[in-house]
Amino acid sequence: MLIDDVKQQVIQAMRDKDTARRDLLKVVLGELQTAAARTGDTMDDDQAQRIIRKIVKSNHEMAELSNRPGVAEQMKAELVILESLLPKTLSIDEIIQALTPVADAVKSAGNDGQATGAAMKHLKSSGAAVDGKDVGQAVKQMRG
Repeated sequence: MLIDDVKQQVIQAMRDKDTARRDLLKVVLGELQTAAARTGDTMDDDQAQRIIRKIVKSNHEMAELSNRPGVAEQMKAELVILESLLPKTLSIDEIIQALTPVADAVKSAGNDGQATGAAMKHLKSSGAAVDGKDVGQAVKQMRG
């Protein structure tokens, strides 16, 4: 499970004396444990990935908005660590390739929202790891 992987990475970062990595992973672990405690249930990987994606989004925003020197570089370094926790998502071209079986349904949908819904349904059922924004762009390219 992802939460167990994060725990192991915290321990490894402590052994390596990598304080920046350790501190970031402890924040992630704290967020995961807090969310699990709120629900009173064990956290599955999908829930954990959503929380980590939220942290990634927050770091992206902080990097873009910060005027202080060094903050953007620190956020980018943290993003590398955070993104390594997530499964690799398909690129836009790979998404288009994966949508080949439902290309007619995507192209004939009433609007981009319906087309994206059909695309997401197919991609989720096939177990593909995708970013919603990339799916939206792939759908727009397909509907061209």
